[in-house]
Amino acid sequence: MPGTLFVVATPIGNLKDMTARAKETLESVNVIACEDTRVTSKLLNAYGIKKPLMAVHQHTTAERQSAVVGKLLKGEDVAYVSDAGTPGVNDPGGKLVEEAMSYGVKVVPIVGASALTAAISVCGFPMERYQYLGFAPHKKGRQTFFKEISEYPEATVFFESTHRLLKALESLRDVLHPERMVCVCREMTKLHETIYRGVAADVLSEVQKTSAKGEAVIIIAPLRYNNSNNI
Repeated sequence: MPGTLFVVATPIGNLKDMTARAKETLESVNVIACEDTRVTSKLLNAYGIKKPLMAVHQHTTAERQSAVVGKLLKGEDVAYVSDAGTPGVNDPGGKLVEEAMSYGVKVVPIVGASALTAAISVCGFPMERYQYLGFAPHKKGRQTFFKEISEYPEATVFFESTHRLLKALESLRDVLHPERMVCVCREMTKLHETIYRGVAADVLSEVQKTSAKGEAVIIIAPLRYNNSNNI
């Protein structure tokens, strides 16, 4: 009988956000598949957990992924974790889940921290409907990316790296209606957690005054919200 694949959410910054169920799961499985063995080793060391690790990331070969599934088919229980947050949101975890399920392996989500939902919960915008776009393109298609966001009437959520945050805000300032609101959540759950909220030009000005680093979640408010409240 196949083992179970547990998709385990881990803290996005603050280690106290690790759930009791997540710790119990990592302690109980036979092996842990992870994006970066170095990152996961630090997490496990913090909780005194010792388990074999297998790297499964965007450059993982099909053979390595199949090796993980092979362990499941032999009856071993496997936990999959990303570097931070909920697996499958913006990492290759979905491919592992897809292959495991194709063999009839039971997949169990162990819920917990997620930068996406954390940012949505504090943005203050109507978020009944939204599009999630992952990380903004580095170069190719970047202009089109922001143009399409400006034309989308509902809310949009995407991630941006610390090195391109200012450029992203400059692009939003240039393409959005001047009064369309945005929210930028940076370093969430960490020491320098900061939430900026306002029109793109004002948020850009505030971010320019800081030297803080860290990936950010950017939310553009739905157009109807701005039409009724700000425009």
